[in-house]
Amino acid sequence: MAGVLIHGSTLRSPEMRHEVPLAVGDPFLYLEADGRRAVLTNPLEVDRIAAAAPDVELLLVSELGQDELIAEGHSRADVEREVCVRAVQRLEIGTAVVPGDFPLALADRLRASGVELTPEDELFDERRRRKTDAEMAGIRRATAAGLAALGEAARMLREARIAGGLLQGGDGGTLTSERVRARIREVCARHGAPAPDDIIVAPMAPGDPVGHESGSGPLPAHVPICIDLWPQDEASGCWADMTRTFVVGDVSDAVAGLHRLVLDAHERACAAVTAGVRGVDVYGAACDVFEAAGHPTQRTKAPGESLRHGFFFSLGHGVGLEVHEAPALGRTGAAPLIAGDVIAVEPGTVDPQDGGMRVEDLLVVTDDGAENLTESFPYSLAP
Repeated sequence: MAGVLIHGSTLRSPEMRHEVPLAVGDPFLYLEADGRRAVLTNPLEVDRIAAAAPDVELLLVSELGQDELIAEGHSRADVEREVCVRAVQRLEIGTAVVPGDFPLALADRLRASGVELTPEDELFDERRRRKTDAEMAGIRRATAAGLAALGEAARMLREARIAGGLLQGGDGGTLTSERVRARIREVCARHGAPAPDDIIVAPMAPGDPVGHESGSGPLPAHVPICIDLWPQDEASGCWADMTRTFVVGDVSDAVAGLHRLVLDAHERACAAVTAGVRGVDVYGAACDVFEAAGHPTQRTKAPGESLRHGFFFSLGHGVGLEVHEAPALGRTGAAPLIAGDVIAVEPGTVDPQDGGMRVEDLLVVTDDGAENLTESFPYSLAP
């Protein structure tokens, strides 16, 4: 059987973090063969790794000739690659699968030594879709942090006054995307799950930028405001993801209609989620709703056309050690969902005349449906 090799830091490689569940900033090598699991590390990390992954064998770089290689005048990069080769030889790995982003220089060095390497993205996706107990606990903590921050953002909007078509905060200052975003990040960090600086607090009036626009400047009254946040649990490295859309002030009939449409698509999609159903079919449940209402989707657009309105994106994605990971909930979602998948379901639409609308929930797939981790937060347009 082929072995498994992963090289990277646990902060940048979700494949590595899945095998070694702690934060290690420097890249190192993970090896798996014939039932043995091992890492190549150094004295700075050996005790931490032993505590976090007690079933993993520890290979020290000093035991594989690091000192001699340095004394011979080799560069740091050459020393690190040669020690990795020796670790692979120690476990007698002649054939191995690797993630698609395995370092090219190390791959070349291993192949030159006779090791056959094959990238297998789907294999590593499958491993990570099956969350460990610690990862699932981290996702739940990140979700709790996000819900608390979303509640704080809603409070800021709810308590805002309208002056000159803009929102004013309780202190009398203009309420901006930046102020709300900063408060969201503060609350998430206080709960142990910081959110990145590009989370979305953005109006969705006609003509506003769409997609992953973070939002900037004063927040307007009487138009949809999208709040999309994705905090990351510090302890596990796992993420959550959620979205609600609010309106402060008057809600037009058109905006209310968009809201009902999106909630209908959301309900249909969530109801379709269960183990064994393909991601593309869950996506299709949402497309059916939008298409029946005359909104374009990726299913109805012409080949090569780039949509900027309607339901112009996929339905969602997996969430775990990356905020966007397998399984796909879109046209490429051919893989059936499995019990334990954590998925973000985020239907939405943009109407050129009336603006945009989006909601997003985080679901855990079960054998007979799904557990919705974020449904406790109201879907009302009123914050």
